[in-house]
Amino acid sequence: MNVSDLLITLTAHERDSNNVTIAFTMGLKALEKGHSVEIMLMSDAVHLAEKDYADKIDIGEPFEAIKDILPRFMENGGKVNVCYSCMVHNNVKEENLIQGAEVITADYVVDALMNAKQSLQLN
Repeated sequence: MNVSDLLITLTAHERDSNNVTIAFTMGLKALEKGHSVEIMLMSDAVHLAEKDYADKIDIGEPFEAIKDILPRFMENGGKVNVCYSCMVHNNVKEENLIQGAEVITADYVVDALMNAKQSLQLN
């Protein structure tokens, strides 16, 4: 397991677009500053890893739309990890995930939380 400089846990989806936007904005900013970043999608947030789902989240200025931030986050080395159990519970299929998203288990979540240098939790 790699240890992330910043681990962001996110449980929100479109019903709390502000927290989604903050998570990806802060994650991208940390990457731009040279830190390793992992965003863990749990609970309803697993929908964010579905293809085209992020297109509907845009809270407006001064923030960018998630459809613009998410690809840059991943292109800059950010990791998007998706809780398997949460996927099953929310009827999210692995074949519908965006390219580069990784499916993780509860064991991974615990280890990542315990080993991350810093964390940001948006729930």
